Amino acid sequence: MIALLGTDNFYMATSEVRYLLFDIESIADGNLIAKTRYAGEKLDAEVAVRRFRQDLMLESGRDFIPYTYHLPIAVVVAKIDSDLRLREIVSLDQPNHRPAVITKHFWTGWEKYGHPTFVTFNGRSFDLPLMELSAFRFGVSVPTWFHASERSYQQFRNRYNVQAHIDLHEMLTNFGSTWFRGGLNLAASLLGKPGKMDIQGDMVQDLYQAGKVVEINEYCRCDVLDTYFVFLRWNLLCGKISLDQEQELVGHVKTMLEQEAHIHSAYKSYLDRWGDWNNPWQKDHTPSPS
Repeated sequence: MIALLGTDNFYMATSEVRYLLFDIESIADGNLIAKTRYAGEKLDAEVAVRRFRQDLMLESGRDFIPYTYHLPIAVVVAKIDSDLRLREIVSLDQPNHRPAVITKHFWTGWEKYGHPTFVTFNGRSFDLPLMELSAFRFGVSVPTWFHASERSYQQFRNRYNVQAHIDLHEMLTNFGSTWFRGGLNLAASLLGKPGKMDIQGDMVQDLYQAGKVVEINEYCRCDVLDTYFVFLRWNLLCGKISLDQEQELVGHVKTMLEQEAHIHSAYKSYLDRWGDWNNPWQKDHTPSPS
């Protein structure tokens, strides 16, 4: 089932968890920005964030604050078994969404499940570095993940160690050899899935300041669903599942969403925009007469 996370529920798996697929929403730490960027100006947190965004816009044309100044406020995790079946989706420390507790649950969960493979979309450059820095900030020890004494290719943080982390963006771009213009939104749309909906990542800071943490969390669930369907197609490309198996797994998730749509508004919205993948191999390929 798709369940909520209380305190220990993250560890209550009834079947093997082979992959932890996750997505993060985060906010800038205004107090940290005020202290490190504008020391001596006595700016309050909200003003510091607003000023930093304005400075970034002038410098680069984008106002997204680097992850080094961020705190995780929504981390949604999909537990996936060795058959690639999605068993459960949890939101860490819901409904409190405390960054320190989220960080502790994230890394403790990875340890408890025996170091399953992380799965992300572009998580190499944002999601995992943010969770590593959060462990640094909050004093969470993760000795196995940071085991730098291992041979370089065996270290969990090695970029090419896909047993530790599958970044689907890196898989699709051959580890950055190309530019995947369109991102997760495009990849999901190719599979008929909704992609970006009403909320986008650059809106999270403003939504958080407006007290809309629930909406942020629901949005994060939708990104997890999109990432899961891209993950399935990647496994099809690699020959680990057949097209029929992929579509059976997709159908399984759709049924789960239908059963839980009364709990999560995001699932209802996702289903309203659901599209089945248009399978060209089911069409008649007989050439039309000239």
